[in-house]
Amino acid sequence: MATLSSKPSLRYSVSDWATSNKQISDAAEQKRNISHEIRQAARDLRNETTNKTNWEEYDSSRRLSDRINDIAHWKENLKACAQEVDAEMDALTLSKEETERALAATVLPLEVTAECLTLREGRRGKELVSDPVEAELKKEVEVIDGAQRSLQQCIDQAFEQLCRLQEARQQLTIDLQDKIEALDVDMSCLSLTIRSPEISLKPNPTRVPPGSTTPQQWEQFSQYNITRAKEEMQASVQIRENNSITRAQVQNELEAQRMAVEFALRKRTHHQEQAHHEMQWQLKTTQNEIAELEKDISGLEEDMHAKMAPLKLVHTRLENRIKRPGMDLCRDEVQFGLVDETKQLEAAILALKQKLAQAQHSLQALKQHEAQMIEDLSRKQDALSLEQRSSQTRQHLTLGVQTEGLRSAVVPLTNSSGRFKLDLA
Repeated sequence: MATLSSKPSLRYSVSDWATSNKQISDAAEQKRNISHEIRQAARDLRNETTNKTNWEEYDSSRRLSDRINDIAHWKENLKACAQEVDAEMDALTLSKEETERALAATVLPLEVTAECLTLREGRRGKELVSDPVEAELKKEVEVIDGAQRSLQQCIDQAFEQLCRLQEARQQLTIDLQDKIEALDVDMSCLSLTIRSPEISLKPNPTRVPPGSTTPQQWEQFSQYNITRAKEEMQASVQIRENNSITRAQVQNELEAQRMAVEFALRKRTHHQEQAHHEMQWQLKTTQNEIAELEKDISGLEEDMHAKMAPLKLVHTRLENRIKRPGMDLCRDEVQFGLVDETKQLEAAILALKQKLAQAQHSLQALKQHEAQMIEDLSRKQDALSLEQRSSQTRQHLTLGVQTEGLRSAVVPLTNSSGRFKLDLA
């Protein structure tokens, strides 16, 4: 008879088995409940994270769009300000060039004045006087020198202001270029989506790069650049106005001094012409007097020569009557008459000699004075010629004023543009 072998093991009771089954069932239900709760929580979390992700993406896009608008706004402000700076730089450059031309225009008046002074140094003798013309010419040199200093100062100020405007323009350009690049970056970021092929994970994307700024600093920086540029433009406008006023004042001063010199020159020339005419009349009168005196001297000499024959006759008669003999050597009336006639003739000849000596002395004095007057007349003629040459030399200035007359439109002494000339008519 066969026997069954059995493995020795622990045997459970039916109750234990039922209990075990119940525990497994309860545990399975509990696990399922936990799983269900987890699945529900996961679904909720997925929905929440999806919504939040979508919202964050939308909000980031909105902030990017707002940021792009802000950058575009400041870019337009910077661009407009840069254009204003460019226009102001052009205006200031034009004002500087006009001032440089005004400075160059003072070279001719200075050369003319120096030439007039040099010409008038050629006067000789008593004609070399310190007259009002010389004083006005020297004053004109001072006025021109002062005008050149003022204009050069304006040019230097304009050059320095142009440098400052250029610096401000450079800063605006840098800021504007940064805005353009930032705008391109942000617009590129705004165009990206989750389906864009160029997106990828980056190492440490949340790092703060060195040199980062706050929005307040960013805005203040651009505002400072614009404010600085506007301040420099305002200073440039003031310099242009000052340049315009200075050019007008210089032109007025030069024109007034030119007229003063020409008035003094005309007056002096008139006086010299009068003196020249007076000297010519005096010389002519003196020469006429010399001619009359020479005639009278010739008459005196002729009269003296004519008196010698009667004197010889009287002397001969007296000498011959001495030869009368004896008692006939009588001092009769004839003798006394001949003696009286001799004395009268000798007195007449003596008087004629004295008068002839006086006339010859007077003639010598007249001729000496004639020579002096001829020399003085020559000096006056030379001086008058020099004054006339000075007047002709100064006609270059008059022609310059007439040439610029049409360009000097009627403009008030002060105007805001600073790009006009003052009418001197």
